[in-house]
Amino acid sequence: MKRRLALITEIISPYRIPVFNALAKQGDVDLHVIFLAETDPDLRQWKVYKDEIKFSHQVLPSWRKRVGRYNWLLNPGVGSALSAFAPDVVLCGGYNYLASWQAMLWSRMKEVPFLLWSESNVQDIRRAHPIVEFIKDEFLSRCSGFVVPGRSAKEYLRAHKIREESIFVAPNAVDNELFATATLEALQHAGMRRTELALPERYFLFVGRLVREKGVFELLSAYAKLDQAIRNQVGLVLVGYGAERAQLESIATTISPGIVKFAGFAQREQLSSYYALAEVLILPTYSDPWGLVVNEAMACGLPVIVCRVAGCAVDLVKESWTGLLTLPRDESSLLAAMTKIASRPELRNIMSANCSRHISHYSPEAWALGIIRALEGMEVKRG
Repeated sequence: MKRRLALITEIISPYRIPVFNALAKQGDVDLHVIFLAETDPDLRQWKVYKDEIKFSHQVLPSWRKRVGRYNWLLNPGVGSALSAFAPDVVLCGGYNYLASWQAMLWSRMKEVPFLLWSESNVQDIRRAHPIVEFIKDEFLSRCSGFVVPGRSAKEYLRAHKIREESIFVAPNAVDNELFATATLEALQHAGMRRTELALPERYFLFVGRLVREKGVFELLSAYAKLDQAIRNQVGLVLVGYGAERAQLESIATTISPGIVKFAGFAQREQLSSYYALAEVLILPTYSDPWGLVVNEAMACGLPVIVCRVAGCAVDLVKESWTGLLTLPRDESSLLAAMTKIASRPELRNIMSANCSRHISHYSPEAWALGIIRALEGMEVKRG
């Protein structure tokens, strides 16, 4: 008998469609995804790949307002949507929207198990406001179980006194095959792609929002302090957009020698070319729930330099095997890692092969199986 699963998540993210498709293919799951909005144009410029959706879904009416660093999203009809589908289990992606609380209360009234899909990591505990932590604890105490992407998120829940048997791992994933195939194509036409994208022959790569908390200022400073011989050979390419771009561009004009390119936002179709032709992906974030750009890079066979506080670091980055780890807000550790990558091509080649092998365990199918285990756990819990 199929388990009816209602999955509630914020927007139609391109990197979530493959994992939801993989879950919908499972013969013993009847999946229905409830999106709180189609997209968030103020924060993201992603295409909405509706033609790739192979699962039952709906987009709720919504009202969105951004006030400072807070994002308010209100949705009428959460309870009606759940009642219409009549799920056996509800899986909710996060607790920071009113819709999450509405779904949790609906589940409690209907006595339907409520799973929280939680990506918070232990770094969040140290910087959160006590009132925020109190609200989180209240929400967590009302959940039947939890789905996490990896070890850092699991440790976060254990720090909140959540029992081990209530936590299920569904590893975060992207469409590895899509990125790997696109990488091979980019490498076959490397010269043409470099010309089209105006890329240096060699370059370090950053992909993400150009905001301070992503560590982009430390990255630019570390690049400026590299040995001149390295900067003569290796540029720095930043793919993304954000509020700090103008200031970063101003700083970049003072760096000589060296090439710093601000490529702007890139859709999925272009990203593989940036990954395929780079020396390494660098994610110097101060704190990140996961960092799916690391999955994307590794699927392209690209080694990574990742800050230890990123949620993915403990699962995906094995020192000098798939990449290098750095400290948050630490230019010296970034500088050392960039120097190591630029000056040791044989190490980079070894890590490239290891990345492709390791990321194969973080596939949409692996995520889907993790969700199946969580659903089975809810059945055991109910009796």
